[in-house]
Parts: sequence; structure tokens; C-alpha cells
Amino acid sequence: MAKVLKHQTHYTRQTQVLISKAYGRSVHNDSILENAISYFDHHEFIASNVPESAESEALNKLQQKERQGHLQEVCNGILELAEGDSFEESNRKSAQLLGTIQLLSPTEGKKVAENNERCKAIYKAILSLRLLDRLLLNNEINEPYILKVLAELDGKSFVEFDADARLRFTNLVKVPLIMAALLQDIGHNHTHAQTILRGADGNQDPHRTLPIEERKKLLQINHKQTLDYITNGVGIPSYTGNSKPERNQFVIDEQLKHQFIKTLIKSSFKAKQGVGNLLKVPQIYVSIILSTKDNYNYKVLPKVFQVLNKNAEIGACSQKVVDTLYEIVGMFPQGYGVIYMPEDENGHQAECYEYAIVNRLYPKHPEQPHCRITTRKLTFIGYGHNIVVKKQNNLYFPHMAKKVASLSKERLNEILELLSSNYQERQQLDLLPRCWHANEFFSVKTHQKLWNRSDNG
Repeated sequence: MAKVLKHQTHYTRQTQVLISKAYGRSVHNDSILENAISYFDHHEFIASNVPESAESEALNKLQQKERQGHLQEVCNGILELAEGDSFEESNRKSAQLLGTIQLLSPTEGKKVAENNERCKAIYKAILSLRLLDRLLLNNEINEPYILKVLAELDGKSFVEFDADARLRFTNLVKVPLIMAALLQDIGHNHTHAQTILRGADGNQDPHRTLPIEERKKLLQINHKQTLDYITNGVGIPSYTGNSKPERNQFVIDEQLKHQFIKTLIKSSFKAKQGVGNLLKVPQIYVSIILSTKDNYNYKVLPKVFQVLNKNAEIGACSQKVVDTLYEIVGMFPQGYGVIYMPEDENGHQAECYEYAIVNRLYPKHPEQPHCRITTRKLTFIGYGHNIVVKKQNNLYFPHMAKKVASLSKERLNEILELLSSNYQERQQLDLLPRCWHANEFFSVKTHQKLWNRSDNG
């Protein structure tokens, strides 16, 4: 269980607990990650040709049921925090959850890789949900199973669903999509995969860049062991109840959901134009935004779509789906610290810059993010309003950096002095910053309400 901190809002604590339940480590050994490690470790030493005793079979069934229950619990947690009763509300809630994950994540220091590894699967699941919504609205989903479910719901667009239809679509399509996102790389935790990642002596950095042959071998192990875990570690839930028609429908639904999860996983390994792009494109995006590599650099996160477009060019994923994700998230990730030069009512830029945080999806122009301002007149505030940061005002872009460079060194130092909490921090900050690290700001409880309705300005 995640440590509950008094300086966090209820929502921030909910997010941290959800992360812990998914890929956290604790004395309780009850996260999705720990359940999988326990399964892999146990089955590594069991010969496949040895008959299973009745006691062992009963224990395995019980453990399988516990894994199913825990996986469903995490899915429900994601749905609670990321899904609303409308397309707009789902986008607002997802922006808040993605932004909170980013703002809880260290962007410098030794814990970046460890933290990002914990958060990647949930972040990816949220993006997969929002991609599914957008592709459905654009009539660009051709996956037979999803089309079958839609047809059973009178062929309506998912935005027209009533509460019952929305619940059934969520259960049959969105839940297995979340499960597939959460389990896509669970095979990395198998003993054979860990030997590659950590070395035979267990002392290697698991996040290092692997030689190409080891990388290929790891991909093969992950593919095989992930599918084994989905089939045997989690399996298909059993019906509990007394209604025969309900039982029959339940069995059909669960078998189809199980097959859909495996289809998503298999397709994601060779995504090209298939449904696996619902996992593959978010997977590549998250590998940059929540990178576990030594070369992680917060400043260059907005270049993530350069990587995605290159992957699409070589056929590793669909350009159409990459473009769709760009439409949803824009150039700047949720929770990213933007620095901009404000304008007065006459459109004249001030001789200073201010801080803001990206806090909404679907920017009208991908390079112009929706943000919540966090400083006013070079003073941090916890009650800012929402703005769109125009490209011509954003210090991330080189032309703006040149404008700031025209300010005197004395003025730049004066600004830094006001926006940094101490002299040591000031010495480490750039005189000409491209972005700012918002984690310390967000650590203050009253600053964690960046998504409450504040649309003036």
C-alpha cells in the first residue's frame, strides 16, 4: 500500500494508491506485479509432465481467482479516475490522472527509472482508453470483436449509449483493453527475462540498453510468458450465481474478452495497421514520457512525436493512430511545466516570464497547450486560471528563447531569484529556461487542484 501523506489531496492519494496496486512493491506482495512474480517463480520449478495433485490444483485455482480479483480491482480504479459519463468528462478526468502521475514522478535524480517503471502501465492504459474513444468517433475501428459488441448494442455510436449500454461496452471492450495494457510486458518479470535484464549475477542495471541479440531474446520471452500468464496465471473467471441464462451469457462474455486480450497483445508485437496499435502507440509514447533510461531528459519530452513518427515511417505502428494520439494529447504531455512570456491587454509581451502546467487534452493547436497558470507577477499562486499558451509566447521554442536572451543578465537573475525557493536551486537553474520542473510546486496540497473549473482568462 502506498504511504498516505497529509500534504496530499484525497485525489492525489487515490492516484498513488492505484499506482501501488498495479506495479508497486510492498510487504503485502499483493500488486499485479508481485502476483505475476509469485506465479513465475512458482511455476519455474514445476515440471510440465508431472501430474498436479488435487490439493495443488485447488490452491492454484484459489490463487488464480485472487489474481483475477486484484486485476479487476485495478481496472475499476482506473475506470473510476479516468472515465466519465460523457466524452468531455472522460477527457477531463483522464487529463487529471495523467497530469497527477507526471507531477508525482521525479524528473531528476536516482529514483526516476524506478518510479517511471511503476507508473508506465497505468499511464499507457489511460491513453489506450482515450485512443479507443477517438478512433470510434472517427469510425476507424475495424476490429471484428469491437464491431460485434457495437452491433449488439443496436449499432449506436458509443457517445449515444445509455447507462446500461455504456456499462456493457465498458465491461466487454474497455476492461479487457485496460487488462491488456497492464499485462502487455508482464513477461519481463519471468526468471529468464530477469536474467537477461539483470545479468546472471543479478548486478546489472535492468534499465540499460541491451545488445540487439539480447533484446530479441527478451522480446521472445516476454511474448511467450505474457501470454502464458494471461492464459494460466489469470485465466477466465468462473460464474458465481444460480441463473442458468446468466451463467451461459457470462461464460460466452468472459471467453470472448479473454480472446480479445490475447488478440490485443499478439497484435501489439507486430502492430502495423491492426488493433494492436491501441497498445503499441501508447507504449512508445510512454517509453519516452516515463522513460527508464539513463538519458532521460525532461526538457525534451515534447519531442516524443518525433520518435512516434519515425516508428510509423518504418512500419512499426500506424501513422493514423499516431496522428490521432497527437490530436488528443498535443505536443506537451499532461503535467508538463511550461514557461511563457505573458502579454498585456494590448498584446505587448512583458519583460518577464511566468510558469504554467499543462492540464487539459485536445488542444485546438497541438503546439499550443491548455495550461493552468501557477505564477502571477513572478509569485507562485495556488488559484490560477486556465490559459492557452501560444507558440509565440512559449520559451520551449527557440524563437522565444532568443527574445528572453535579449533581457539583461541582471533582469534574468532577478526573475530567477523570485521563482526559485533558495540560492542553491537558483544556481542550478538555467538563466534561459525552456521549461520548469513542477514537482515541488505540486507537492504543496493547495497546489494540487489544477483541474478544478477555472476557465476565466
